[in-house]
Amino acid sequence: MGKSILVGTLVVGIMAGMVALPLLDAPVLAGGNKHVQEAIEHANEAIDHGSQDHADALVMHAEVALKHAKMAQKEMMNPHLDEGIHGLKEAISHGEAGHAGVATKHAKSAVMHLSEVK
Repeated sequence: MGKSILVGTLVVGIMAGMVALPLLDAPVLAGGNKHVQEAIEHANEAIDHGSQDHADALVMHAEVALKHAKMAQKEMMNPHLDEGIHGLKEAISHGEAGHAGVATKHAKSAVMHLSEVK
């Protein structure tokens, strides 16, 4: 009887740890940096609009994402942040030329890199 209580307690403890661990790590995502998180959010909006062939709306969101990414860059150095900024600049350039498809690919690349910022 005592052994089954110990095993049950151990299982509950392990399960609680599995649930709590991702919650503890959540603020660390995107470096815990609000500007990186905002950049990702707007870059994803740019992707959504680009996939609908709305180059003008893509550019608008990519520009906001770029502003946030540059603010984050003032607070930290990270090669993924640099690559994310590069991708956003490319997305804006192609979006302004009306190339929504190519701009969307660059915005996706930017999100990929910005998501890796730690």
